Order: sequence, then structure tokens, then C-alpha cells
Amino acid sequence: MLLDRSKAPEFKIPDDFETSIPLKKKLKNGAFLYHAETPGINAIKVELVSKSNRCALPLNHCLVPSFTLQLLQEGTSEKSGEEIADFFDFHASEINPFSTYSREGLSLFSTKKHIFQVMPTFCSLFTKATFPEQLLEKRKSQRKLSIKLSNEKTASRASQLLRRSLFGAVHPFGFEATLEEVSLITVAMLRSYYDKHLWEDVEIFVTGDLNSSELDDLIASLESLPNRVHQPTTDLQEISSSPGDHEIRASAIQSSIRIGHWSIPKTHPDYIPLSVFNTILGGYFGSRLIKNIREDKGHTYGISSSLAEIGEFNYWVISADVKKSHVNECISEIYKEITELIENPVPADEIEVVRNYLIGTMLAGFSSSFDLLDQFKAVHFSGLDLDFFDRKLKFLKRFTAADIQRIGETYYADLAFTEIVVG
Repeated sequence: MLLDRSKAPEFKIPDDFETSIPLKKKLKNGAFLYHAETPGINAIKVELVSKSNRCALPLNHCLVPSFTLQLLQEGTSEKSGEEIADFFDFHASEINPFSTYSREGLSLFSTKKHIFQVMPTFCSLFTKATFPEQLLEKRKSQRKLSIKLSNEKTASRASQLLRRSLFGAVHPFGFEATLEEVSLITVAMLRSYYDKHLWEDVEIFVTGDLNSSELDDLIASLESLPNRVHQPTTDLQEISSSPGDHEIRASAIQSSIRIGHWSIPKTHPDYIPLSVFNTILGGYFGSRLIKNIREDKGHTYGISSSLAEIGEFNYWVISADVKKSHVNECISEIYKEITELIENPVPADEIEVVRNYLIGTMLAGFSSSFDLLDQFKAVHFSGLDLDFFDRKLKFLKRFTAADIQRIGETYYADLAFTEIVVG
């Protein structure tokens, strides 16, 4: 039978959605470990994630957690920073620290051949880091340069101003770190955070082709790592929102726009319908905002709408970089598209395009065991499990134009949007 390449392959929506639940084990140090198998794949990923204590620190110490994590590889009582780098490079392994407003951690990428050779050195980073003074100064210089360059970019500045407008300038999530905050960082601060606050409520995520015996050996290496009890911050500064900000830059060629508002968490029954509304509005390359402001008017290369979360807070934001002369028109067109979605039903053909796109994207997100664990973490940290995706598939298969209008009327009608323009 000859294949007719003039016709696109038929898209078939699956009847159900099944995923392999990661194996869960509790370690002697109280940490929970989740393992997703990767049969036949020799790559191994070990990721330790803990609650962040950034909000418990004074505002001008907000950079301490990220500096602490960055300097873990710069030296231990056993190896210098150069020796650590050479060691992991020789064993085809890589260490990556990460720090967000609510979580921080360290990940290890290696191979099955080398994983047990590199684990002792990897584990030493959690208890034997030395934080060399001269390397801290180098990191501080790099961060100062990064802040300067970021502030010159209208897009970076606009995103910062949106958070400040939503949370307030003295809230940990709205506070802006400056060169002064970098200058304050000392080795003593890093050691204190390392000894007292780092590694609280640790969870470990392992992806790799490990049998039960090999997994037990890996667990034996991880059970001695610190795992402190997280103490929630009770005196967090109250949120103080403002309507927005317009920062004029005469030398800027373009302006960056951010329009946002508070939203709902993944645990809310309307989150999945809201994510569909967001997709239609500006969440993919065929969205209303792309067609209007990019394709029809040519005012921007890209415009998008997205749902975001910081800690326990959720918001949505529309982002665009446009020519300065078209700022007011673009803002007006953004509100026009929101109103259109609220007042008029989405045509059936557009519904089907979005339905197929979202289902296809969701299924593609589970193409490997590494993807599975990433998707698991995305809902796990919100207090959900993989059943979330089963419920999402069921909704995507049946949602109607009426569902989209209801979301618009509930969450977008008559809102006092936060507007940011930089440029």
C-alpha cells in the first residue's frame, strides 16, 4: 500500500491516559525519594529539592541562598573547585544548582557507568563546602554585571516591575535586588545559611535504569545527607499591590509591555479550563494575540499569555515587546481580544485546533521517563498527583465554547489589570 504524502496523518485522540507512577521510598533521614525507571537508557539524573528559606531572611539578604548554592562546587574540605570541575568532567557528569523563591536544590547528571564513582564527591557538596573568599568575590563581580545588563533590558525590567506592582516593593517576591545587595554578601552569611537553613524538607527525584539493588546502593549514599525540618515564615510582609508603572526610556528602541492580574492555583477546579482560555488568548503560536498583534498588524515579533506561580501565589501575565509608537494601540488590542473571548463564543473550528494542540502537547510531555518525572514534579509541588493529567485529558476532549466564555466572565470581566510599560 502506497503512502499518500499529500495528506496529513490522522490525529487520533486517545480514550484514556495512563502513566507509570514513580516508585516512592522514605529514607532514614526522613527525605522521600521518587524513582522513575528508564529501561535501556544509561543516563542517570539525581535531583535534591528542598524548601527555600529566602523569605525568612532580611530583604537585603535575599541573594544569600543563590550565592550559597552557586559556591557549593567551588571547593570542599576534600577537593578544590578546579579539582571538582575536572573530576565531574572526567566522569561525564554535570552538577547544576537552582534557586527559586520557594525551592532550591542541586541536580546531578551522570551515566550508569559512573554514577557510583561520582556520588561520594556529589554528596560532599552537602556537608563539606568551604566557600573560598576569592571565588565569592569573583561570583559577586559576575552577578553585578548580570544585574546591570538585566536592568538595561526593557523586558527584564518590565517583569521585575510587574512583580513589584503585584506584591509590593518590600515583599520578598516584589523586592528588587540591586548592586548594594550583592556587595553585602559575605562568606559568613553563606556559611550560616549552609549550616542552619539549607536542605529543609528534602525530596529526591531519581531517573535512571537502576535495578532494586542498584537503587538501594544509591539510597545508601543519600541517606546521610542533611534534611532539616522546614519552619514556615509566619511574619511575611503583607501584599501591597499597585495599578502598575510606566518607566520611560528615551534611548530605548522598543517598549516592553506586561499586563497581569492574580490567578488561581492548580488545585482549583477551574484551573484546567482557565489554562485553555489562556492558550486561546495567547498561549500558543496560533493564539488570538499572535494573529492580531503579530500577524495582522506586525507590531511585535512575539506576544504571549501565561499562568505563573511564585511560592503559594498565582498570577497570569501577558508579555510583549513592541515598537514604542504602537504601545497604546497594542494595549488597546489586548483588552479587545480579552473582551471578545468573554462576549462571543469561540468558533467550532478554532475550538478543535486548540483541542488537538493541547492534547498533543500534553502527550508529548510524557515521551520519556525523564519527562514523566518532570511532569510529576510540576503537579506534586502543588499538592497533586498524576491524576491531574487524566482529569485534564477528559476536559480537553469535551470542552465547549460555553466553558471558555464562563471562564472569561468569571476571571477576566471588569478586572483592574496591572499594567507595566518600560521603554
